[in-house]
Amino acid sequence: MGSFARLWVGVVAACVVTPGVIAGQELADFDYENLSLRGFGFEWGYIYPTRVDEAESYGLRLDLGYLGPGLRIVPSVTYWKAPFKAAEVVELEDRVASLIQDQTGGPAPNVDLGTINWTDIVVAIDAQVVWEIPLDILTFAGVGVAAHSLNGDGSAINGTFIEDLLDSVTAGFNFHVGLEYPVTDRFRLNAQGRYEVLGDMQYFHGRFGLQIMTGANAPGEERRR
Repeated sequence: MGSFARLWVGVVAACVVTPGVIAGQELADFDYENLSLRGFGFEWGYIYPTRVDEAESYGLRLDLGYLGPGLRIVPSVTYWKAPFKAAEVVELEDRVASLIQDQTGGPAPNVDLGTINWTDIVVAIDAQVVWEIPLDILTFAGVGVAAHSLNGDGSAINGTFIEDLLDSVTAGFNFHVGLEYPVTDRFRLNAQGRYEVLGDMQYFHGRFGLQIMTGANAPGEERRR
C-alpha cells in the first residue's frame, strides 16, 4: 500500500510543481446541457482495506463529458469480494460467545464462525478536474460520492442475525488522482489511485482500465502525435 500511495503522491506533485505545462484552459467550456454519454470503460483494480483482506476489483465507468471548464463527470460501478481479516473474525466470535454467556448464564461457548466474506457493489459518481500535460497525457484529480451495497456471507452465519448485521447500504466518499493516455481518438488507457471511506472501513484502491470513446473529444483531449 505504501508504494502505491507514494506513486500517486508523486503524480500529484509533478502536476503541481511543473510550471507552464498544465493546459486545462484548453478544455471546452461545457455546461450541464452538454452532459451526455460519450464513452465507457472497463476497469480492473486491487483494494487494500482495513477490515478485510486485499482483493481484486472489477468495474465499469461512464464518461459524461464536462460540466464546466476542465470539470469532468464520471459515474462508475465497481464490484469486489474479500474475506474478513482473521482478527476481525476472532473479535466477532468473542462477542457472540459473550452474548450467549450473558443470555444463558453459563460458561462462554467455543464459537467458530469459519470464513466470512464481504461483497461490495459500489455505485459512485466522481467530479474530476482534468489537465493536459506533455506527451498527450491527461492528468485528473477529484472527489466522489458513493453508495456501497455490502453483503456478508459464510457457511456458519448465513440466515443468522450476524449476516443481517453485515448486510447494509452505506454512503461513502473518495479522493482520487490518475493519468489517462489516448492511444487513439477512440481508445484510452487510464490508471488511478483512490482513497475510499465508508463507515468504519477505509481502503486504498488502485485501478487500471481501457475506455472506448463513443462521442467527440473535448478541445485539449485529442491525440496530437
